[in-house]
Amino acid sequence: MSIPVSAAEQPSRKRQAGIGFIMIVVLIDMISIGLIIPVLPKFVGSFTTDPAAQAWWYGAVTFSFGIANFIGSPILGALSDRFGRRPVLLLGFCGLGLNFFATAMATSLYMLIGVRLIGGAMQANAAVANAYVADITPPEQRAKRFGMLGAMFGMGFILGPVMGGILGHISIRLPFYVAGSLAVLNWLYGFFVLPESLAKENRKPVVWRSANPVSSLRRLTALKGVGSLVAVIALASVAQFTLQTSWVLYTTFRFGWGPAENGWSLCAVGVMSVIVQGGLLRHFLRWFGTRRFVVTSLASGAVAYFLWGWATQPWMMYAIIACNVLAFGASAAIQSLISNSADAHNQGQTMGAVSSLNSLAAVLAPVLSAPLLATVSHLPPHDWRVGTPMYFCAALQAVAAFMALRYLQTHQARQNAEASPLTVSDTAEH
Repeated sequence: MSIPVSAAEQPSRKRQAGIGFIMIVVLIDMISIGLIIPVLPKFVGSFTTDPAAQAWWYGAVTFSFGIANFIGSPILGALSDRFGRRPVLLLGFCGLGLNFFATAMATSLYMLIGVRLIGGAMQANAAVANAYVADITPPEQRAKRFGMLGAMFGMGFILGPVMGGILGHISIRLPFYVAGSLAVLNWLYGFFVLPESLAKENRKPVVWRSANPVSSLRRLTALKGVGSLVAVIALASVAQFTLQTSWVLYTTFRFGWGPAENGWSLCAVGVMSVIVQGGLLRHFLRWFGTRRFVVTSLASGAVAYFLWGWATQPWMMYAIIACNVLAFGASAAIQSLISNSADAHNQGQTMGAVSSLNSLAAVLAPVLSAPLLATVSHLPPHDWRVGTPMYFCAALQAVAAFMALRYLQTHQARQNAEASPLTVSDTAEH
C-alpha cells in the first residue's frame, strides 16, 4: 500500500524527479536515432546503382520523414497540452520502434519511404521533451535547462553514431534492429518510471482547426517579443538540417569515409555539444547575454560551415568541430527566448510549433541537399566545388546571424524603455 502524498507535496516531488527522468528519456532516444545516421545513406545506396542516384533517393527518404513529422508535430504537441506529456512521449517511442524495425526489414526504396512516413507522423519526442522541461522550470532557468537537454542530445550523438558505425561494419541492417530495441526500452522506461509533468489545471482542450503546421507557425510568430526571430530559427534550422543531411555523403565523396569514420566524426560533434551545453553554456549566457549570444553563435556556425566545405584533409573536419565552440549553444538560447514568450497553458503547442518549424526545415533540407550532392558527386575529391552543400549552409547561417543582429538592435531600445519605469518604481518603493 502506497503512502498518501499531499497535493502540495506531489508536484514538488515530480518537479525534482522530472528533470532527471526526462534527461534519461532523451539520452536513450538520441542514442537510438544516432545509431542509424552513419549507415542510412549506405543502406539507401544498397538499393541504387550510382552516387548520384544514391544522393537523390537519400534525399527522398529523409524528406518523407520530415514532411510527416512537420504535419504530425503540432497535432502531437496539442495532444500533449490536453492529455499530458507522458502519453505522447510513449506514442513517439512506439513510432520510433516501428520505424527502425520496419526499416531493417525493408526490401525496396518505396517500402523504406512508407515506413519513414509512418514513423515521422508518430514522433514528436523533441518537442514534447522541451515542453516537459518548460513545465517544471521557472522562466529564468529555462536557457540553462534547455542547455542540459541539449547536452543529452549531444551525449546521444557521442554514443549512437559510434555504435552505429561499428555495428554497420558487421551488418548494414544491424544498427536498425538495435535502435528499435532501444526505442522499446525507452517505452518501458516511460511507461513504468517517467512521471507526468503537466499539472491538470494547466491542461486545455484540443482545438483541431488550429492543430496544424500553418496555424501553429502563425501563433509562433504572434508571440510577444519573438517576431522576426522566427525567420532566424527557420534559416538556421535549414542550414543545420542541410548539414546533417549532407554530412555523411559529403565526407564519403570528399574523403572516402565509411560508416565507422562518419560515426567517429559525429561522435566528435556530440562531445563538443555536451561540453558546451552541459558546462560552458551558462558562462556564455552570463558573458554575452542570451540575445547577443544567439548572434555570436550563429556567426560562428556560418564560419564553420564554410571551412568544412573548404577542408581538404580529414583532420581539418575535427579541428573545425573543436573550434566551433559557440555555435553548439545557439539552439538552447533561441528555445529559451521562445519558451519565455509563451504561458504555462501553451508550452506544448509552442514547443510543437518550434518542432514544426524544425520539421519544415527537415523537409526542405533534403530537397536542397540532394541536388547539390548529386551535382558534385562526379567531381574529384579535392575539387573545391565538392564543398558546395557546406557553402550553401554557410550562406544561410550568415543571413540568420545578420537577421538576429537586426532583431537585437530593434528590441534593445524597447527593453530599455520597459526597464526604466520599473527602476523608478522600485526606487520609489524603497
